[in-house]
Amino acid sequence: MPVQHAARPPDGPWARARRVLCVRLDAIGDVLMTTPAIRALRAACPGRRITLLTSPGGAEIARLVPEIDGVIVYEAPWVKATPPRSDSDAEHAMAGRLRAEGFDGAVVFTVYSQNPLPAAFLCYLAGIPLRLAYCRENPYQMLTPWVPEPEPQHRVRHEVRRQLDLVAAVGAHTDDERLSLRVPDEARQRVADALSDLGVDRDAPWAVVHPGATAPSRRYPEDGFARAVRGLVRDLGWQVVFSGTAPERALIDRIRDAADVPACSLAGRLDLGELAALLSFAPILVANNTGPVHIAAAVGAPVVVLYALTNPQHTPWRVPARVLFHDVPCRFCYQSICPEGHHDCLRLLPPEDVVRAAEELYRETRVARERPAPPDRSAPAAPDDSFEALVHRRPGDGFAARRPPR
Repeated sequence: MPVQHAARPPDGPWARARRVLCVRLDAIGDVLMTTPAIRALRAACPGRRITLLTSPGGAEIARLVPEIDGVIVYEAPWVKATPPRSDSDAEHAMAGRLRAEGFDGAVVFTVYSQNPLPAAFLCYLAGIPLRLAYCRENPYQMLTPWVPEPEPQHRVRHEVRRQLDLVAAVGAHTDDERLSLRVPDEARQRVADALSDLGVDRDAPWAVVHPGATAPSRRYPEDGFARAVRGLVRDLGWQVVFSGTAPERALIDRIRDAADVPACSLAGRLDLGELAALLSFAPILVANNTGPVHIAAAVGAPVVVLYALTNPQHTPWRVPARVLFHDVPCRFCYQSICPEGHHDCLRLLPPEDVVRAAEELYRETRVARERPAPPDRSAPAAPDDSFEALVHRRPGDGFAARRPPR
């Protein structure tokens, strides 16, 4: 269970830090899983302004997060996705820009396999006096304060919990630990119109299916998706709407052809605000472990996630969910490409299990959809059951259930 903290202002110099830079240089899902910690930072000091330094992809979603006041885009050379460059001009320019902003403090958010010191050094060069991060080795003057890295030697936490614990080290807490995302009203209207044009009856059962993923190791096989979609449509009588990026249109076309059942596609037609709107309408999302799963969690959409066992920290946070996988001895490899070459953690997951999980989750959440109750923000946070089940499962388990807190 997460430790519950009484609401109180931060102590020491962080209590006077009015302009705070949050550094999260990863992708969409990582930024969203950091939003509860950002909310805690913002609430800890009246009038505090939060700026996010992030990747181009992270910037797209950050502009939909109400707790973030400003966004600076930076492609860091120590991040895998950054294209190679021949000199450090961009780093000198960024240090100068950050110095001109006059930040009082910086928080560097990382997963435990990332080294925070390059980002901390950039903030040091920018003259930011307070610099917070986890670090495995003693960073001496680079971090003020240094929070020793406990993962994975002593424990592994959900990514959201990891970042909440980090900011708690400087007295920042929140009673609202949900992911944060604002869906623009105009995006809702555009998506409602698009669904109507496609003939989708939103009062009848339907699901969004998102078969893409950036990392090859996180992709459920095309044939598996086709068989699952066929089961949703033929066996359950559901409507299916595909989502995806423009480059994923070909993938979705192949799956639709193989499924050989009626299905709609909005692939390549939605920006992130519109994708969030689509998921806010959806009774169920079926997807690989990728960014849209965290967008769904942020807007409260139930999720069936086909979860590659690359790492356990990114299960859907605080929403009803089914986390599906086939257990393998090579689990938690932390690789973008399956090092064994067999993809068995997803390849051996039967499509029939996907259909059954979607049907069960739809049935369980139907009452909440028909009679929604206002969220109780004063209630203590429930543990993340899907993460706990994944980390502490018994050998042979291939199914973890996450139900909404009562």
